[in-house]
Amino acid sequence: MTVLVELRGVSKHYRRADTGETVVAVEDVSLDVHQGEVLGVIGYSGAGKSTLVRLVNALELPSSGSVTVAGQELTAIPERDRRLARRRIGMIFQQFNLFRSRTIAGNVAYPLKVAGVAKAERERRVAELLDFVGLLDRAYAYPEQLSGGQKQRVGIARALASNPELLLADEATSALDPETTSEVLALLRRVNRELGVTIIVITHEMDAVRQIADRVAVMEQGRVVEVGDVYDVFSTPQTDAAQRFVRTALHDRPSPETLTRLRERHPGRLVTVQITDEAGLQNRIDAAFRAAGVTAELVYGGVGEIRERRIGSLTYELSAASPTGVDDAIDALRSAGVTTDEEAAA
Repeated sequence: MTVLVELRGVSKHYRRADTGETVVAVEDVSLDVHQGEVLGVIGYSGAGKSTLVRLVNALELPSSGSVTVAGQELTAIPERDRRLARRRIGMIFQQFNLFRSRTIAGNVAYPLKVAGVAKAERERRVAELLDFVGLLDRAYAYPEQLSGGQKQRVGIARALASNPELLLADEATSALDPETTSEVLALLRRVNRELGVTIIVITHEMDAVRQIADRVAVMEQGRVVEVGDVYDVFSTPQTDAAQRFVRTALHDRPSPETLTRLRERHPGRLVTVQITDEAGLQNRIDAAFRAAGVTAELVYGGVGEIRERRIGSLTYELSAASPTGVDDAIDALRSAGVTTDEEAAA
């Protein structure tokens, strides 16, 4: 698979003017972004996500390490050449960054005008892009006349004006409501699939990653602590940071408060089993319960899809006449390859 973006040992340190203290924003990040994929980069505030994206488009230079985009090492060329390289990289922002004094068409045309594109070609390209994002009929409206979702669609059209190979979306849906967020993510997925644009989505929302990403990189304290296929990270997160994010997106495990309420109504032992897209998984779960002679009542859980593959977990209350019946059921589940956790008492 062709690598479009390559980061090797990238660090970015700042020195605070007031105290002289060194602040580590990004530390020793090595990461590949494959051509044609959507990579989600997720982390809490202060994790280094936005600094990382500014390093990718060379708006900032690393303190150490190298950044290569489309075979060109941006950290090893003059600023004039970096400016030219940035034309191949589109950018969309959380707060849209539209010119309030320009029409929608004028906003989309702006980067083309700066690049010296002839007027007739600019007009053709603007109409094409506004049609693609569903706003051709609003070409002569102004930003304040649009909703947040429409403004972000304009931002996407503007970012695509120069036919970029790479699109960087920095918290592009954080200012939007959930329904509009889904619409914007669906549009970005169209950009990826229909136009072949590689996309890096910077976000603190794992649900956005679930909806759009092929792979995900988890950042914590300036480092990339986990990278993997989005389904693999959701189904078997390897780090505490990834596990925290997965819980926020799947909502399939009972919170401590919910667990307390469940225990008030269900005196048996509460056991959670992980659901994946493995063939015959539910049959193996049911067979383990029957073999151990337990009664299993489903009391909590949720199952959804990521990349058209099933994922989630189900929490059962298990009761048995035999003192060892529930333990036997858990052993049978694990022997059948089912990932199982007993919910500890609060």
